[in-house]
Amino acid sequence: MKSKRNKTITVTKEDLSSFPVFEIKNEGLRINNLENNIFFGDSLEETNKLPNDIIDLIVTDPPYTIRKDFGKGTVSVKEKEFISWCENWIKQCHRILKSNGSIYICINWEASSIIESILKKHFTVRNRITWKRDKGRGAKRNWKNNMEDIWFATKGDNYTFNLDDVKVKKAVIAPYVDEKGKPKDWQEINGEKFRMTHPSNIWTDLTVPFWSMPENTEHPTQKPEKLIERIILASSNEGELVFDPFMGSGTTAVVAKKLKRKYLGFEIEKKFYILCQKRLQK
Repeated sequence: MKSKRNKTITVTKEDLSSFPVFEIKNEGLRINNLENNIFFGDSLEETNKLPNDIIDLIVTDPPYTIRKDFGKGTVSVKEKEFISWCENWIKQCHRILKSNGSIYICINWEASSIIESILKKHFTVRNRITWKRDKGRGAKRNWKNNMEDIWFATKGDNYTFNLDDVKVKKAVIAPYVDEKGKPKDWQEINGEKFRMTHPSNIWTDLTVPFWSMPENTEHPTQKPEKLIERIILASSNEGELVFDPFMGSGTTAVVAKKLKRKYLGFEIEKKFYILCQKRLQK
C-alpha cells in the first residue's frame, strides 16, 4: 500500500481495460479536431497524417536506447536503425512546423551527437542546453551521469523567443550605482539586492520528479514540469500549438495546458497514453 505522502500517478489494471483510447481518423482531418488532443499510435505513422505548417513549437523527449561501440570504432546495426528512425521523425517535424517555429529535443549524452547531426540537415541549430538530472546512486566504475542535453533549433530566422518570460533572478554581490547613486542594472526590494539576468544554457535548478511530488508518475524518464515550462514560455505564445510526438508521461501537454497553449501529441504505449490522459484530467 502506498504511503499517504506518495503522490505518484499510476495506471491500474482497470484503467488498461476500460480507459477510452483515441486514434486519428483520416476522414475530415482538420486542425480544430487535432488541437488539445493526445492520440494513441505510432508517432511516425500518425505524424504523416498531419497537415503541413500547423505547429508553433515542438518539445519532445524521444526514446534513446542506443549505445555506440567505441572499442571497435564501428557503427552497430542498432545504431544505424536509430539514425534512420531519427532521420524520419525529425524530417516530419520540419514539415509540420511553421516557418517561425522552434524545436527542442531532450536527449542523453550517448545519442546527443546523432541528434545534432540530423537537426543540422533540416533546421538551424541555435544552442545546446545542458541540464542537471541528478537521480540514482551512480555508477561503480564510471562518473555518475547526472546531465542531459536539450537541442534548440528553429525552422527560420524569424522565431519566437520571449526573453523577459525566462529571465533569472540573481543576487547582486557588488552592486554598481550611477553618478546619482541610484542602482545600475539592479534593484532592491525588502532589503534584497538582485538583477534579472539573461538565462544561460546550463540549468542546475531543476529537480527530477519523485514520489512525494504531485506531478510524479511511474514513467522512467519523466521530465520536470519546470523544465518544459521554461521552454514553452520562451518559444511560444498563449493560444499557440505545442506538439510532442513522444508524449511519454504527458508533461508537454500538461504544461502547455497550464500556460494557456494548445497541445497535440502521440503515445504508442497504452499504459503511458492512459497516464497522459489521467494527468490532463487532474
